[in-house]
Amino acid sequence: MTAKMPDPVVLEGRTVRLEPLGLHHVPDLFAAGGNDDEVWRWMPVPTPRTEERLREVAVTVMGGPIMVPLAVILRETGRAVGWTTFHDVPGFDQSVEIGWTWYGRAVWRTAVNTECKLLMLGHAFDELGHNRVLLKTDCLNTRSQDAIRRIGGVYEGTLRRHRQRPDGTWRDTVYFGILDDEWPPRRRRLERLLDR
Repeated sequence: MTAKMPDPVVLEGRTVRLEPLGLHHVPDLFAAGGNDDEVWRWMPVPTPRTEERLREVAVTVMGGPIMVPLAVILRETGRAVGWTTFHDVPGFDQSVEIGWTWYGRAVWRTAVNTECKLLMLGHAFDELGHNRVLLKTDCLNTRSQDAIRRIGGVYEGTLRRHRQRPDGTWRDTVYFGILDDEWPPRRRRLERLLDR
């Protein structure tokens, strides 16, 4: 089977629903994490100080030719609490990246990230037949690195001076991967975490 980039899709879990990102999500997203420097600290754009600025960022993400952005909807409230994306990975056969992810602080250290990754990894491996899923983050973002390791990401290396941060400093990017044959035990582990 030849893997392909995901189409916009709805992925349903117990805690979250992932659905194609739209401008109608922006008010909820701004309430969840707009104008919060800690939420946007490691993102590739400055903190959106206004709802209009967040709308502009969302338009850019939604218009990216190699991205499939998904709004993260908390099922309990029906409100968007963040977004995440699938990315194409040029130069890597049958690979996809999960990234450009942020959540409002209210859902940090909850089941939200675990279930999002379970749904997205399951879709990438089980439905689309990818060989590899890539996850990456800023070398200074230890919270994200810990979360990636917790879901089973394997450290693959660090690209030095990979890109500039919004403040002009250089970011080293830490790369993690999960291979298709590593996915079954990681899926079981994520399911156990959600059952707690």
